[in-house]
Amino acid sequence: MSTSAWLGAPPKGEQVRSGTTMEDDSMKIALVTDDGQTISRHFGRARMYAVLTVEDGVIVSRELRDKTAPHWQPDQPHQDEPEGEAHGTGPAARGKHLTMLGVIGDCAVMIAGGMGRGAYDHATGAGIDPIVTSLIDIAEAAIECAAGSLVDEVERLH
Repeated sequence: MSTSAWLGAPPKGEQVRSGTTMEDDSMKIALVTDDGQTISRHFGRARMYAVLTVEDGVIVSRELRDKTAPHWQPDQPHQDEPEGEAHGTGPAARGKHLTMLGVIGDCAVMIAGGMGRGAYDHATGAGIDPIVTSLIDIAEAAIECAAGSLVDEVERLH
């Protein structure tokens, strides 16, 4: 899917206002996903981001952005892991993470179902607040995040 692709009709029960001008109380949130509706369990494996803008508790825009090639494929072991170090902290990992984060530089927050400590720290260093959650639904997580009630489950880091 291409950058700025509309995600289709909003899921049942979700409010979306189109044509709304961004105001100071809006928040742009990137969520890692493979299908545009659910949060991927692993930042590095996800194919894209769903970028939602939430204003006054309502989703006002939705788009999909390609994330660049994932740094890890399901049939390959993780690489660049220094012995005894946290996942994703190897010398090559930083560049890969920053490449994946580059397409969401305009977002305040990035939400994933799981990620390595390196990706988490690199997102923070890039000025994007990472949040790890057990929630599955993209819209639910974005609205909770904008309301300040989404808990960062750092125990889900690997």
